[in-house]
Amino acid sequence: MATGTVDFTDVKWTMLVTLYHRARDSRSARPILGDTVAAEAVDRIDYDFDSFRMRATSGDRALVVLRAKQLDEWAGDFLTRHPEATVLQLGCGLDGRAFRLDLPERVRWFDVDLPEVIELRRRIYEERPGYRMIGSSVTDPEWLAEIPADRPVLVLAEGLLMYLEQEQVRTLLTRITERFSGGELLFDGAVSWVVRVSRMLPGFTSAFRMNWSVDGGAEIEHLIPALRRLEERAVTSESGRIGDPVLRGVYELIARIPLLKDSLRLYRFAFGKSA
Repeated sequence: MATGTVDFTDVKWTMLVTLYHRARDSRSARPILGDTVAAEAVDRIDYDFDSFRMRATSGDRALVVLRAKQLDEWAGDFLTRHPEATVLQLGCGLDGRAFRLDLPERVRWFDVDLPEVIELRRRIYEERPGYRMIGSSVTDPEWLAEIPADRPVLVLAEGLLMYLEQEQVRTLLTRITERFSGGELLFDGAVSWVVRVSRMLPGFTSAFRMNWSVDGGAEIEHLIPALRRLEERAVTSESGRIGDPVLRGVYELIARIPLLKDSLRLYRFAFGKSA
């Protein structure tokens, strides 16, 4: 089914970028993520993925797929221990994680994003038993009331929280930790200097301007006392997964530069009865 012409120009455009990078990775000789669902989605979307502004983001491809790969592994570990869990993927964009992962049969999965994003998703993905899409801003308090709170919850917020204001992050995560008896939160965060630089990005790259920074897990524990840090790691620490030896060497070099190696980090937190 054709999607109709897609013309996102603000922060929603970044979801096309990440989809494009996952699709390109899946078509490479040695994929990291192997997201064939993304490749199929790209083929169905009426958008010029060969445009200059899309190709200009190619240098970020490894970051995108390394981030997704680690979050997939953490999510898979949680769902192995909680095969009847509820999953909330916040700011889901066009990510096909619910179809990419080998989900236990009784998992209940909700993808949440802005109404116009979900409208596009519905032209690409179909709802099925145990899988539902919700069109709402994640900062709107009403959508959460639709989610049953009778199971452990896994919350995924990939490429989302850095675009919110700190008070929005605090309010959102507090609502979630108060509604559910226990679970885990997986997300990525950018350090202060990256957020400051992003605010100066010109032209089409201004879609990547961020608002919220985090310089380590201790900041999150202070912001949301209900959260307990389980793990955090720099995306660059996953460079050994890169098949291309030249690109792998570049990322290994970045990992040795203090200012750069921790610029984008992945976080795993638990709350409540999460065992």
